[in-house]
Amino acid sequence: MTFSIDQFRLEGKVAIVTGAGGRGNSIGRAYALGLAKAGASIVVADMNEAGAKAVAEEIAATGAKAIGVGVDITKQDQVERMVAAATDSFGGVDILVNNAALMVEVAGAQITDISIDDWNRMMNVNVTGALICSQAVLPSMRARGGGKIVNQLSGGAFPATGSYGVSKLALYGLTTTLAKMLGKENINVNAIAPGNVKSEAGKMLVPDDSPFIQFLNMTVAMRPRGEPDELVGALLLLCSEAGSWITGQCLHVDGGWVLRP
Repeated sequence: MTFSIDQFRLEGKVAIVTGAGGRGNSIGRAYALGLAKAGASIVVADMNEAGAKAVAEEIAATGAKAIGVGVDITKQDQVERMVAAATDSFGGVDILVNNAALMVEVAGAQITDISIDDWNRMMNVNVTGALICSQAVLPSMRARGGGKIVNQLSGGAFPATGSYGVSKLALYGLTTTLAKMLGKENINVNAIAPGNVKSEAGKMLVPDDSPFIQFLNMTVAMRPRGEPDELVGALLLLCSEAGSWITGQCLHVDGGWVLRP
């Protein structure tokens, strides 16, 4: 097969992006807009239904197809309704981006002190929610001859030094397990681990004058911070035919913060 730049195109594909209607300049919004620019029809999903619909309207204004759906990814019935909305509107699901997560709410929680209720809530959203969504899209992907699942990890999981990092490392385990189980069905399962991103949530956690930024300046190979849009190229690779032979992998998009063999 001869490579063509058209292998990055996503015309005729349907993508669900969870956590894409929340805080302002978010990674989820950038993912949804990027997939739409590549030709996919988009289901913008978020607990904030108004935010999801606003991003869907932003996409539709460019001439692409999109709907906004309110969903709590920890509730199986709501996730099933989300997938049904994708099927009713666009015919099925080809791409799932498990981007929704609790980050700002739990990032400062020390694992020795976090309440078990908060721990369970974090794991339910960051890990179990991704599993629920993945299970829900599998019938459609199988019927359509394959699909792409991309899970959102974090550079903070390598190594995990906090509660949030532990949840993202667990999500990496889910990524490799699903990749092994689904590969023969032409379903690729991969992950992206962003570094320090200048999204609204990222800036809430790490302000520009944070000592952590000074630390990153000394340790990161390139720029210590990136924009949400700088993650979209990796996503398009993993969601398109250009990345058809990639599965079970985690792409670190972080300017060289996490350096792994």
